Amino acid sequence: MTGGGDAGTDLHARTTLDKATDENFPVAPFFLPRAWREDLMAVYGYARLVDDIGDGDLAAGSTDARLLGLAPEQADDRLAMLDAFEADLHRVFGNAADPTGPDGGPRHPILRALQPSVRRCALTPEPFLGLIEANRQDQKVRRYETYEDLLAYCELSANPVGRLVLQLTGAASPERIRRSDAICTALQIVEHLQDVTEDLGRDRIYLPAQDMSRFHVREADLAAPTAGASVRALVAYEAERARDLLNEGTPLVGSVHGRLKLLLAGFVAGGSAALKAVAAAGFDVLPGPPKPTKLGLLREVGAVLRGTRREG
Repeated sequence: MTGGGDAGTDLHARTTLDKATDENFPVAPFFLPRAWREDLMAVYGYARLVDDIGDGDLAAGSTDARLLGLAPEQADDRLAMLDAFEADLHRVFGNAADPTGPDGGPRHPILRALQPSVRRCALTPEPFLGLIEANRQDQKVRRYETYEDLLAYCELSANPVGRLVLQLTGAASPERIRRSDAICTALQIVEHLQDVTEDLGRDRIYLPAQDMSRFHVREADLAAPTAGASVRALVAYEAERARDLLNEGTPLVGSVHGRLKLLLAGFVAGGSAALKAVAAAGFDVLPGPPKPTKLGLLREVGAVLRGTRREG
């Protein structure tokens, strides 16, 4: 998978990829062509590792720091790790100032796995750099004043993934990218709603401060074991915004055919099912992230496909 890595580093990379099962949506379902599945998992591995670096969720030890050429004591320096990962990303595209990885290529196995997809699909660095920049922003920005500020963050943290999916499958167009951005931003907002407690534990709040003020929600209210009426009203308001974005993006599903249609329907359905899980919890997300069931996800896939059939 990693083009020459040893068994230990390959296992380290697989640990990152195994997190795909925890997502709200199917990352690379079985019905896709093998090449698509491999490309999608390569992109997922990249995005997951960047997030793990930014969140400080790397496995114990200094494996990633060593792979990226850093000293063990730098493993906890998230900005240094992101800088080193970006330098290794440039090796994927063959424009590194220091091409010291295996055969002059990237050092990290996740990036070695990504390189064939980049070449096969003629991917550009911009979406990958956006994901790194989003995680740099997470180290510096802990609160968002307005909804527009949050949307600008999602432009870096979420939208590049959808654009990469369209590029990997040969389906990118300006209108599809616009619809994809709406879906990806919605998915990011839903995830923020599910993870309010976890994010607060990292001293991050993705609920816009203006909205918190409007609903009379204080930061201390988000630390309670369960949500009061004001917090629930705020979460319901943000959930409705995410629903509107999801609806705006859903025609993307009807613009494609075949297995790609099923894949994109799964993304939309994952967001819809997660929103229903949040609503079913009475918008009380503080005890833990409300998660949709597999049956609920399948039902939403069917609903999305039925709703977009006339556009196919």
